[in-house]
Amino acid sequence: QVQLVESGGGSVQAGGSLKLSCVASGYIFSTCDMAWYRQVPGKERELVSTISTLKFTTYGDSVKDRFTISRDNAKNTLYLQMNSLKTEDTAVYYCAACRAYVIYNYWGQGTQVTVSS
Repeated sequence: QVQLVESGGGSVQAGGSLKLSCVASGYIFSTCDMAWYRQVPGKERELVSTISTLKFTTYGDSVKDRFTISRDNAKNTLYLQMNSLKTEDTAVYYCAACRAYVIYNYWGQGTQVTVSS
C-alpha cells in the first residue's frame, strides 16, 4: 500500500533552517504531484507548497522566498528546505501525494516543526 514517511522536523530558533524529507513507497513516485501542508492545532490545514510531476512549483504567500520544495524521483523522496524560519512556521508538516483535482489521496503521519524566538 502507499506509504509516506516524513522526517527532519525538530526545534530551531527563529532565523534558522530545517530540511524536511518525505520518503514514498507503494506507487510510482514520479507519476504523482506532491505537496507539503502544515497544521496548527485549532486551525485549518494550510497548503505550503506543491510540485508537479514536471517539477513545476507553487508556494503559499507566507513561505514564498523562504522555502524550497524539490523532489528526487530516483530516491522516491520529496523535500522541503525551510530557511529564515519564523515562530509562525511552527506546525505539524505533512506531505501529500497523488492529486485528484484539488484533493490529495495519500498523506504522511506528519512531523513537528517548532520555531522559538
